[in-house]
Amino acid sequence: MNDHNTVSTDVLIVGGGPGGLSMAIELANRLREKGVEKKIMLIEKGSEIGSHILSGAVIRPKVFRDLLSEDEYDKFPFDSRVEGDDVVMKLSANTVTKLPFHPPYMSNEGNYIASLGQICKYLAEIAQDKGVEIYTGFSVDEMMYENGKIVGIKTKDTGVDRHGVKQKNYQQGTMVEASITVLAEGSRGSLIQKMIDRHDLEGENHQIYSLGVKELWSVPEGSIKSGAVYHTFGYPLNDKEEFGGGFIYGLSDNRVALGLVVGLDYKDPSFDIHAAMQIWKSHPEISKFIDGGKILEFGAKTLPEGGWYSIPKYYDDNLMIVGDSAGFLSTPRLKGVHLAVRSGICAAQAAVEALISEDTSEKSLARYEELVNDSFIYKELYPTRNMRAVMHDGMLIGGFKIGMQLLTGGSCLLRVPHMKEDCNTTQRVALFKRLPFAERFKGKLEFDGALTFDKVTSVYHSKTAHDEMQPSHLVVKDSVQFQRSNIEKYGLPEASFCPAEVYELHVGKGDKRSLRLHPENCVHCKTCDIKSPNCGIEWTVPYGGNGPEYTYM
Repeated sequence: MNDHNTVSTDVLIVGGGPGGLSMAIELANRLREKGVEKKIMLIEKGSEIGSHILSGAVIRPKVFRDLLSEDEYDKFPFDSRVEGDDVVMKLSANTVTKLPFHPPYMSNEGNYIASLGQICKYLAEIAQDKGVEIYTGFSVDEMMYENGKIVGIKTKDTGVDRHGVKQKNYQQGTMVEASITVLAEGSRGSLIQKMIDRHDLEGENHQIYSLGVKELWSVPEGSIKSGAVYHTFGYPLNDKEEFGGGFIYGLSDNRVALGLVVGLDYKDPSFDIHAAMQIWKSHPEISKFIDGGKILEFGAKTLPEGGWYSIPKYYDDNLMIVGDSAGFLSTPRLKGVHLAVRSGICAAQAAVEALISEDTSEKSLARYEELVNDSFIYKELYPTRNMRAVMHDGMLIGGFKIGMQLLTGGSCLLRVPHMKEDCNTTQRVALFKRLPFAERFKGKLEFDGALTFDKVTSVYHSKTAHDEMQPSHLVVKDSVQFQRSNIEKYGLPEASFCPAEVYELHVGKGDKRSLRLHPENCVHCKTCDIKSPNCGIEWTVPYGGNGPEYTYM
């Protein structure tokens, strides 16, 4: 790695989300306590910290008290304390039933509604005050090796046109050497996938995901109380066919955060989660919260939902993985922020010991796993290890199996369904025997531009922008197979499941069908990398600073 375009650090963190930033803060604190000077660097691909961050988000605050000083915690940018968290609604097409009880794990007493992007901005300020170097607008697309061991990363080359030709503004990426490289890329990180394959880190089960589509609205005064929390299940999702539900959160200043989250293990090749959310918003029990309002922002992200058995090995020689990248998310609680923060704290504690002993080997960093297993990460995730899997059986049988697990500490005496990768659950058009999405919701897919929106309008509200001259960051792995399979047999499901109209099915003369790709629309949810049949699409990082520009998501 002797190169003029190389910099060095002791710890490099890739990703400016809650896991990466929490590790940076905890690491800086502990090194200072021990009087040890080490360099900590964090690289974020967004144009600024928070611009690529999206979450519901209802936050469990206690973990931040463990991370921050009293003064730092007192200035924390929570939006609203949860009030009246007692409504879970089952929707049908025209009716609503309010559950007379609160489902286990879903209580939000003592929690806060917040913008995770704003939280990350605040954590970044704290980290920088402690000496952490933070660089935004840099994408990382390659891990660097010496003698088969990770020794750092390389940022993405820029100034290359769509044909791969270097232009006058070409800039070679920078290599960053580090004793420990921490991957905090969020859900389905592109580097993580390479590490899992190369280092055989995959968990006992495949990871499975949901896609969450979210909007932020400004609404007339009195539409919703600040701190109000509502969750829904049922319509427009079919039991046993789609898993998921909706959320409505009341924010300060007459704003509402709402969204629909759907598991990506559904079978219908034409199912469209973005359109399903628009239909969900049209239900009178939902539309009443936003009638007369104005949309402020739109975004989408995936969530790792496989649970404890889907968590990969999250350390190796000179490598650690934190947060959503490691699959630390509680599906029953619909939360992962507190787990990401705790994983960052645990990783920092293990890293301090490794740095002081000058041993960053796999054996040394195994201390991270010990700390995770002694923390509430294990206490939350292990007892709920089978809860997502049994929901393949639907609300009735799945709910019964969850009840059994509550009594047995997570064991399920009945068969636990095997979880396939989401890319293998979609059925071919000819084999799918139920109504396709467009027929199922016939008459409800004309969006009015006031309450409901098409994908292009939604992308506008995400403030997404890309350098359109760069090579596409969405890679069709095998164009011949993609044509024969994904287009001819599956009907290009990418056009349906992508929430940003990146994939377009073009029908030409003689009914010849082909793919038209619009990577400039991409909101970086990575659903295509997860759900595309035959794993036909690979999501890679575009130029640094490209993508959505979220403000309060």
